[in-house]
Amino acid sequence: MNQIKEQVMKIVFLIAACTSVLAVALICIFLFANGIPAIGEIGVFKFLLGELWRPSNNLYGILPMILGSIYVTAGAIILGVPVALFTSVFMARYCPKKIYPFFQSAINLMAGVPSVVYGFFGLVLIVPMIQSATGRDGSTMLAASVLLAIMILPTIIGVTESSLRSVPESYYEGSLALGATHERSIFFTIIPAAKSGIVAGIVLGIGRAVGETMAVIMVAGNQARMPAGLFRGVRTLTANIVLEMGYAADLHREALIATGVVLFVFILLINLAVSLLNRRTHYGD
Repeated sequence: MNQIKEQVMKIVFLIAACTSVLAVALICIFLFANGIPAIGEIGVFKFLLGELWRPSNNLYGILPMILGSIYVTAGAIILGVPVALFTSVFMARYCPKKIYPFFQSAINLMAGVPSVVYGFFGLVLIVPMIQSATGRDGSTMLAASVLLAIMILPTIIGVTESSLRSVPESYYEGSLALGATHERSIFFTIIPAAKSGIVAGIVLGIGRAVGETMAVIMVAGNQARMPAGLFRGVRTLTANIVLEMGYAADLHREALIATGVVLFVFILLINLAVSLLNRRTHYGD
């Protein structure tokens, strides 16, 4: 009877795994089947390196959106990763047991807040703060970066804290036995031992930042032009798709799907680069 149950569960797990792989394959087929012909019709270099996005004039250059996504994501990573890393260290090694459940619940709550709520928060608080500080429109690249930095915190903190806690306690005790302080044992022994998990958390944060749409639309200004600084509006790849897909037709619609192809390849390259980095680091160790 137990063997039958095991075989049934193996089949169930196999079906679940195949369903996941099939879903990813179908997404890839749809994107590439509808996006590649548009890129070929527009021209690869005109599409990827073109600086003008004017569908009414048959100009479909997405370089402003590519740079906008890169700059906003880079700003979010620069602002968010140090905060997330230090928070994870505090949660794993410094936080008193009495207040740990409160902090953990707060971080979990952040992860469950809808994107539109974050967008309203940025629109009501972050945008007016930037506007009052600069004397110009606050819907800028900086506003989007700050908001995304807040949004990626729970993702990075959750993975990083788990990685820090998974390091064997013998590493920490051995470091103390050699005369290192508590802080040195954490930052020179525990954190390096958990670097693979920390990198994985950062990658997940990058994926969250690159793929975020609604909150960015509400605070970034959505100006389809080349990024001109932290205090100017930008448009990201995801925002470009959402803003125009509702009324797009023919080549315009196919160009938006092709934008999704570029976004998909962008995420794929990030994951591939991190995988290669982890493999090289592992072999180096």
